[in-house]
Amino acid sequence: MELRARLQHATKEAMKAKDATRLSTLRLIGAAVKDREIAARSEVGEEQALTDADLVAIMSKMVKQRQESAKAYEEGGRLELAEKELDEIKIIQEYLPRQLDETEIETAIDKAIADLGATSLRDLGRVMGELRTRHAGQMDFGAVGPMVKQRLM
Repeated sequence: MELRARLQHATKEAMKAKDATRLSTLRLIGAAVKDREIAARSEVGEEQALTDADLVAIMSKMVKQRQESAKAYEEGGRLELAEKELDEIKIIQEYLPRQLDETEIETAIDKAIADLGATSLRDLGRVMGELRTRHAGQMDFGAVGPMVKQRLM
């Protein structure tokens, strides 16, 4: 089942189960998808369906935003709001591809460097672009960047 259909089905199930947290999070995802579709329509002038990769990118961005918010709430002593953000992260991550562990990330970096023949820091952008293409939604590219940079030095 494609990702969009899974999200719609999950929204209906959350309504039936009266799971308010899950329902509100799924509706937030739906709203973000709708916003992206509207933005794409205004740029191109015609309606284009978003791919699963686009949906993964949207949800990855949502996870990152919530991680930053949770950290800010914890620093501000607002633990109940931080907990709400963390709950939303868990729900969103159910629909994202499995995150790679440390060993898998290192293997992916080495493979991308070898495939591209990267030898210096000038190749950093190409390697990161290749990793984004191959592993969208499967790794935190903010953390991966320094790892790639270290290998290219």
